[in-house]
Amino acid sequence: MGSQMTEMLKGTLEGIVLAILAGRPAYGYEITAWLRDRGFSDIAEGTIYALLVRVEQRGFVDVEKVPSAKGPPRKVYSLNAKGREQLAEFWRTWSVLAERIEQLHHNDNQHDEGA
Repeated sequence: MGSQMTEMLKGTLEGIVLAILAGRPAYGYEITAWLRDRGFSDIAEGTIYALLVRVEQRGFVDVEKVPSAKGPPRKVYSLNAKGREQLAEFWRTWSVLAERIEQLHHNDNQHDEGA
């Protein structure tokens, strides 16, 4: 992914992770693997872990330590009510932003065709 995609993801990654957790509880590596499987190949695992710490501190997720066969217990994150409210706000904001960007894109294309 290019630097523009990386910059755009910085502002949306929290919402993307909350959306993943709305589907089912997961631990950090699972989230990273899910994203990579869907084409977000440049996302570093450390970025996801730092984001998970932030959403935990902000009270958007509940955390359960689950024993692991390979080392220390894993922290499994699940979206709670406050996180669902935050995710709903993310989707509302995303819809408005996407609509406005699409209008700009459409207007730009019309301008190009008229030139």
